[in-house]
Amino acid sequence: MAERRYIFAPEERPLFPGAPYSPRLSAGSRCGYALSGVVLALASGLGNALITTNLYVIAGNMGLYVAEANLLLAIFVAFNATANLLLVKARIQFGIPACMHAILGALILGEGIALVYPSLGTTILARAISGVASGGLTTMGLYSFFQVFPARLRPMAVIVGFSLPQLAVPIARLVPVEAVALEHWAGVHRMELALALAAWALTTLLPLPPTDRTKVFQPLDALTIALALAAMLLGCTGLAFGRFYWWTDTPWLGWMFAGALLLLGLVFAVEDRRTQPLLQVRWFGTADVLLIAGISLVVRIALTEQTYAAVGLLSLGGLTNDQLHGLFAVVLLAMIGGIAVAAWLARPDRLLPMMLGSALVIALGAWLDTHATSDTRATQLYLSQSLLGIGTTLFLGPALLFGIARVLERGPTHLVSFVVLFSTTQNLGGLAGAALLGSIQTIRTRVHAEALADAMPVGNPLAGQRIAVDATQIAAQLPDAAAAAAQARARLGGALQTQANVLAFNDTFWVVTLLALGLAVFLAAVILVREGRRRRAARLVGAAP
Repeated sequence: MAERRYIFAPEERPLFPGAPYSPRLSAGSRCGYALSGVVLALASGLGNALITTNLYVIAGNMGLYVAEANLLLAIFVAFNATANLLLVKARIQFGIPACMHAILGALILGEGIALVYPSLGTTILARAISGVASGGLTTMGLYSFFQVFPARLRPMAVIVGFSLPQLAVPIARLVPVEAVALEHWAGVHRMELALALAAWALTTLLPLPPTDRTKVFQPLDALTIALALAAMLLGCTGLAFGRFYWWTDTPWLGWMFAGALLLLGLVFAVEDRRTQPLLQVRWFGTADVLLIAGISLVVRIALTEQTYAAVGLLSLGGLTNDQLHGLFAVVLLAMIGGIAVAAWLARPDRLLPMMLGSALVIALGAWLDTHATSDTRATQLYLSQSLLGIGTTLFLGPALLFGIARVLERGPTHLVSFVVLFSTTQNLGGLAGAALLGSIQTIRTRVHAEALADAMPVGNPLAGQRIAVDATQIAAQLPDAAAAAAQARARLGGALQTQANVLAFNDTFWVVTLLALGLAVFLAAVILVREGRRRRAARLVGAAP
């Protein structure tokens, strides 16, 4: 659309600096923007989702320990969480097309290098670029859906545009392992490259409308961005490594977290003293911002139940990713339904109740999983994991809308602060959730293993009978009676360890259940307090002469 051929009406102006105008469009153009939004949403998250869901397989393919492979997740999260410190202002100063081409060009280049020169170093480079690109592509997908829905349905655009990237995880679970873990992660790089090229083509054929541009960058922005990125790299790496090297056994983990806090403190000190800050530090301490940050972080930690605990339980039973396709196809459909319900229900006065409903749905889904046994299989988790998928989509859109409303009250200078805060809670919440649940599962496994061993002392007749039966079966392939008995005892020990792991996973499901219920109680209290204040204010207005 040429700016000289179209005169924008006042109601078509963007809500925020850096956002595109919203002109009247034909049905064909709206469909084109919808397709572009879907591709941009998938391009923003599918690559990282493929790595997350196949980390153990890909680590072995590259000859890495799982802890070393986890560094790639930390790199992505650190760069993604801080990307909007740069990208929000970049769109305001340089415009949407320049930013889009820079993001996609860098992503294409990074994935191309990783394909031509496969190594851990080039893969780390690709993950860093992908993290930055993901932050920009998510916003571009959201802006594409702004063109699909009319202005009066803008909340629907926000919910659909921001929720679609969450579909990347169940979609990644549907991709065959052999398509991902080949030739040093080549499958992941090829898929990300293909999506980046498709996004480039669609955004070139149907570019977003223009935005208002103005000079906004200041020299001190570079210092803030550098300090924030360093802090996130240290913090994310510590969270990614903690449960593998163990928190209390590895001194350098403590130094990492201390360094992250020190650098974050420097960021706040620098920004608090600037006349035109990049981050509104004092705003972070207001009640509404603390509310949305805390809720977002807790929900993101709770949602790790699906990506870590449920999948871990099924993996313990011997199921591979390819055997989970049915489960995650159901989860994908549930999440799509959740997006539709959230878009239909979203109203300014319903946002907190919708988040309360999301917490209750998550609690119910996690509680259903607390009854798992060593015989639990994917079909038995269809309902619980579908509830968690619905809970995800019921929460994210309303939470974003609640935050945007606070930004509109304060003005566009607070946009960067909110976007960075929300992005950080979502990214750090995912890593922190895996670290928390993984640590709880490790600790509780030891506790249950000791309890089971104490309950089965030496000479226990049932244990002796089990060992004798197993030894008889093993003796058919192993004539040495002593060796057969040793293998039978090892088999019993393995069964006890498996049972201890299952019980520990049930404990993690209980933790998520209680966490979600606690959040629901807190949200209910917030809603009651706000409703009481509203009624008192209404009575005072009615009583005024």
